[in-house]
Amino acid sequence: MEMPVIFVIAADWKLRTSVRAELRERGFKAMGMESADEVGRAIASGELPAAIVLEATTQFASDPVKQLVARVPTVLIASRTETIDVPAVTEVLYRPVRIGEIVQHVEKLLSQSRFA
Repeated sequence: MEMPVIFVIAADWKLRTSVRAELRERGFKAMGMESADEVGRAIASGELPAAIVLEATTQFASDPVKQLVARVPTVLIASRTETIDVPAVTEVLYRPVRIGEIVQHVEKLLSQSRFA
């Protein structure tokens, strides 16, 4: 069985690399991205995510990312102090949040989908 692809989209490199590493340890093909351009290039090369972990920042509130989030189960990592306009997501976790908690939510999303 092919490993589900998870996009980890975050400007915060610690968040991005930590979540990506933990997902890989659990057998997922996790791809870390720090810009909307990287997301676009991954999709153009044929990578389609089964789930997304998205840091809530204004740079990711762009139309291509919004369109992707509207179609793919997404865990949003949000600040309680900053609000941005994003489409409805599957799960919202507020900082501070543990890496293990984020990964558990991704696994839950995948178990509820066709990738179980």
